[in-house]
Amino acid sequence: MPKMKTNRGAAKRVVQTAHGFKHRRAFRNHILTKKSAKRKLQLRQNPYAPPSEVIHLHKLLPYR
Repeated sequence: MPKMKTNRGAAKRVVQTAHGFKHRRAFRNHILTKKSAKRKLQLRQNPYAPPSEVIHLHKLLPYR
């Protein structure tokens, strides 16, 4: 049976840790001065993928 291929786009964006799949947060990198404190606070959320997406991530990243 041939090897399964890893989805390279997902591999660059998601890292599997002992607690789950960790991903980067959008809109949190630069130009933070014009964003309100409330908006930045709400962007400071859980960096882990929700359990509903973990099934799909296991298919995209079979060898992680």
